[in-house]
Amino acid sequence: MDGSTTMVEPEAEASGTCGVIDIDGKLKIGGGRLCLIAGPCSIESEEQMLSTALAVRDAGADILRGGAFKPRTSPYDFQGLGVEGLKMLRAAGDIAGLPVVTEVMDTEDLPVVAEYADILQIGARNCQNFSLLRKAGRMGLPILLKRGMMLTIKEFLLAAEYIIAEGNSKVILCERGIRTFETETRNTLDISAVPILKAKTKLPVFVDPSHAAGSRELVAPLSLAAVAAGADGLVIECHITPDTAWCDGKQSLTPGQFAALARSVRGLAAYTKRDH
Repeated sequence: MDGSTTMVEPEAEASGTCGVIDIDGKLKIGGGRLCLIAGPCSIESEEQMLSTALAVRDAGADILRGGAFKPRTSPYDFQGLGVEGLKMLRAAGDIAGLPVVTEVMDTEDLPVVAEYADILQIGARNCQNFSLLRKAGRMGLPILLKRGMMLTIKEFLLAAEYIIAEGNSKVILCERGIRTFETETRNTLDISAVPILKAKTKLPVFVDPSHAAGSRELVAPLSLAAVAAGADGLVIECHITPDTAWCDGKQSLTPGQFAALARSVRGLAAYTKRDH
């Protein structure tokens, strides 16, 4: 690969961009400041999204998340509200003054998702959907790329190259746990991926402890471990009433729990002199 790529040999200097992604001149991702993304797994209603948006904003979130198109293991599970959900997410983000990120699953949905989102998320199940990666890259928006549950780090970085090869270097790498033989957690969070990815690329590296844990009790310790390992940001599932959530309630934090977590991880980032 040539010098424009992010993959490097261990002895080589990391290539790629400066590692700072600007979101409409209002937020910079990377560059030392810890970025927090928070919101529900699934968009359920206007009231739910607005209440969550205001709560996570006040607790210290930088970006609002919410799923309008949901990739579910079972075809009989809730699949998301689609375009109506996108409208609710955008409205809540605008009122709260937060940029929004949401998942795109299909190339046919790219134009409409890009119309409402500030950041496109490509989930673990689509991490090697090369057609989607290429076409998403051409949209020009920042892309949050989650590591596939069975991918090696090298394969993960090569997936990112599909986006970068389209002229879009605004890629955020997200470790969200990989599939192992362990059954105590939903996935196994690969903490070692954080310093390895940061050594091999200048792209921002985020961690999603919610999907790795599968249990809200584990989200805080995994978040602290991620920040200690050098993560540039966290993706946290937060719901105003997790016990009644339509999707992933067991791993979602309440607004109060998210506020406590935000204080803890920002305190750790400041202690390590990374946050400014």
